[in-house]
Amino acid sequence: MALPDCRLHAFPEGLAFARALGRASGAGVRAVDLHRFPDGESLVRVRAPAGRDAVVVRPLDAPNERLVEVVLAADALRRAGARRVTLVAPYLSYMRQDAVFHAGEPISQRAVAAMLGGAFDRVLTVEAHLHRIRSLAQVFPVPALSVSAAPAIGRWILRSGGGGDDTVLVGPDEESAASLQAVARAAGGLRWVVGRKVRRGDREVRVTLPRVRADRAVVVDDVASSGRTIAAAAERLLGSGVHRVDAVVVHAVFARGALAALRSSGVGRVVSCDTIVHRTNAIPVAGLLAPHLGPA
Repeated sequence: MALPDCRLHAFPEGLAFARALGRASGAGVRAVDLHRFPDGESLVRVRAPAGRDAVVVRPLDAPNERLVEVVLAADALRRAGARRVTLVAPYLSYMRQDAVFHAGEPISQRAVAAMLGGAFDRVLTVEAHLHRIRSLAQVFPVPALSVSAAPAIGRWILRSGGGGDDTVLVGPDEESAASLQAVARAAGGLRWVVGRKVRRGDREVRVTLPRVRADRAVVVDDVASSGRTIAAAAERLLGSGVHRVDAVVVHAVFARGALAALRSSGVGRVVSCDTIVHRTNAIPVAGLLAPHLGPA
């Protein structure tokens, strides 16, 4: 695959991912320069795109500053001559608030989609948090695609010794069923079960699960922040006789204390996809996005 007319423009946090994406796609990579003024405003500088297609690469896990800065980068690239500007956000924030749950709240998903759609011609991400809509196309005013991480996760589970009847995949709630089924297929048809989750606050979660008989359970979740959901599932599994519980997370948001909570609940190995830079990264996913970089 070669994209001679395409350049990847990466912020510091997205540089490693962009290089992997460049190797997979044949596109060149250039660094975005970023300066923050004492008052908190940002100045973004890009190098001339040297091609028709420019791609901004950045995970949006610190969203309140990074969202503004990627919009500034899109403007800078257009002024430098890019004809089409794509956003590759391995992690796309603000997708969880997809409804008004209490009076006076916004639908953050739609507000952020409108903002990014006004700046970019196309948006690509990995495993967006889509539970009440089927695709990003329902909320973005420009072409937008969420790529499944299931093939990469399935390969990792098989490599880690996850094949056979002694392993079961576990999703913490009903909303994880479709993605968990895809992971199970990619892992050679492993058994899988989903539980029910009741969240009583940012750090208080209750998970109920059907009885699981297996030597090893792998809890798979798309986003982990406090870690309480996975921890609650692990405690249930170990209490029901499962000998080992590992966790696979697509997006390792992981707030302070999250990994400690997982360890104290009995989780063994914790790994994540490399959509957010984190020390648990073990599953590369840039190759899943590379085929989508060409003309839409």
